[in-house]
Amino acid sequence: MKLVDERIWLLFKRQCQQTLTYWSVFFSSGLCIAVLGPTILDLRCQTQSTLQQITWVFFSQQFFMLAGCSLGGLFKQTLLSSLSALLFCTFTISLVFAVIPLCYNIALLSIAMAFAGSAMGVIETVANLQLVKLYQKDSAIFLQALHFFTGLGALISPLVVNPFLAEGNCVLSANWTANSSSYSDLQHLRSSMAGQGVMVHNISQYPLLTEGKVITSVSYAFWTIALINLPVPAAVLALMYRERLLPCFSSSPRLLDGDSLSNVSPTEESDQGHGFFYVCCNPAKLRGHPNTFFILHALAGAILFLTDGIIGAYAGYIYTYAVYPPLLMARTTAGYLNSTFWASITVGRLAFIYLSYRYTATRVLTLSLVGVILVQCLLLIFNTSLVFLFIGTCILGLCISSVFPSLLAFTEDILDYKGCATAVLVTSASTGEMMLQLLVGSMISRQGSYTFPLTCTIASLMSLGLFLLFLYVKHIHRNTGSSNNTVMEEKPKPGGS
Repeated sequence: MKLVDERIWLLFKRQCQQTLTYWSVFFSSGLCIAVLGPTILDLRCQTQSTLQQITWVFFSQQFFMLAGCSLGGLFKQTLLSSLSALLFCTFTISLVFAVIPLCYNIALLSIAMAFAGSAMGVIETVANLQLVKLYQKDSAIFLQALHFFTGLGALISPLVVNPFLAEGNCVLSANWTANSSSYSDLQHLRSSMAGQGVMVHNISQYPLLTEGKVITSVSYAFWTIALINLPVPAAVLALMYRERLLPCFSSSPRLLDGDSLSNVSPTEESDQGHGFFYVCCNPAKLRGHPNTFFILHALAGAILFLTDGIIGAYAGYIYTYAVYPPLLMARTTAGYLNSTFWASITVGRLAFIYLSYRYTATRVLTLSLVGVILVQCLLLIFNTSLVFLFIGTCILGLCISSVFPSLLAFTEDILDYKGCATAVLVTSASTGEMMLQLLVGSMISRQGSYTFPLTCTIASLMSLGLFLLFLYVKHIHRNTGSSNNTVMEEKPKPGGS
C-alpha cells in the first residue's frame, strides 16, 4: 500500500518549489518563537534591567505578532505582494537576530522584538493562505507539514542557544553576596519562562544584579540563529525569480497561472485568490451569503481560540505547575516537560501528515479533541503522579498538534475557498494563545496551581462542544447551498420561451 497516491505526489512535484518555500518560512517563524524564553535572563543582563522589566519584551513580541496576523491579509492582492511580504519578513527576522546583541536598552530590545513579532504574524497568515490556495481540497496534508516545520524550528532554536547561555549570574558586582541568585535559581527562572513568555510570580525572591560587569556570550547565539535563517529569504527570492516576479522579469507571465490556478474560473480567482483581503472587508462581496457562512467563521475561530490557547498556556505554565504543590517535581526534571511537549507536537504533526491523507477531517478532528479532553481529565485525576504528567504531556501534544491545520483546511473546503477562514482562524488562534495564557497566569497567582489543569480541561470541553455545533451548522450550510443551486437551475432564463 502506498503512503500517498500518485495524484498527490504529482501535485506536490508540480508545486515543489513553492511548497518547500512556504514550509521554510514557517521554520523561520519557529526559530523566532522559541529563542526568547531560554535567552531572557542573558538579555536581562545585557540590558541591565530588572526581571519585571524584561518580561515585557514577551508582551511586545506577542502583541505585534497578533497585529501581524490581522494585517497579513493586506498582502494577498497579488502573488508578488505575498512573496514580497514573505521576503521582507524572513529577512527582518534575520536582521532582528543580528541587531539584538546591540540592544543595550530595554526599550530598544522591545522595539526589535516588536518587529520580529509583526514579521511572524504576517508569515503565519500569508504562508497558510498561499498553501490553501495552492492545494485547495488537498491542502490538509500540506498544512500539517507546514506546521511541522514550525515545531522543528522551535526545537532547534533552544539547542543552538543553550551552549552560549551563562551558567551563573551574568552581571558581576564588587559587592556580590551570597544573597545573589544561585545557579539552580537561575535555571528555575529560565525554565519558568521557556514556554511562550509567561510572567513569573514572586520574582522578588530571586535577587538579580542590574549593575556591574556583564558576562554573557548570548550575542553569538543570536548571530548563529541569524545565519541559520538567512537561506530562508534566499529561498523566497529564488521563488520570485522562478515566477518572473522580479523587476527584470515583470513583463513575463507567472508560472503559477498555468499550474496551480488552471482549474479556477476567472470569477472564482478574483474572489478566492489575490483579492482575498478585500473580499473579507468589502460588505458588497459578503452580501448574499447565508447566515451559516458567517457562523462557520465564528465557530472555527472560537475553536482555535481555545485549542491554541491551551497550547500557549500549557507551554507557558507546565513547568510552574510541576515544581509547586502537589507535585513538587525536581526543577531539573521539570525543565524537560516543556521540551517534551513541543517535541510531541512536532512528532504529532509529522504523523498527521499521513493520517490527514487516510482519514476525513471530521474523524481526525473528533479523535484529536476527544483525546485532548481525556488527557486533561486524567491529569486532573492523577494530579500527584509525576510519571503520568510526562505521559499526559506527550499524549496531549500528539492529540492537539493537528487541530489548527486540520480545521483550517476543513473550514476552507466547506466554504468553497470563498471566505475569510484563513485570516479569521490565524488571528483567532494568536489571540487565544495570548489571552488564555494571561488568564491562566492570573488564576494561578490567585487560586493556586490546580487551576491550571482545570482551566485547560474546561477549555477543551468547550472546544469539543463548539466543534459538534460546527458540524451541525456545516450540515445546514451544505443543505442551504444545495437548495440555492436548485433554485438557480430552475429559474427561467430571461427571454426564454
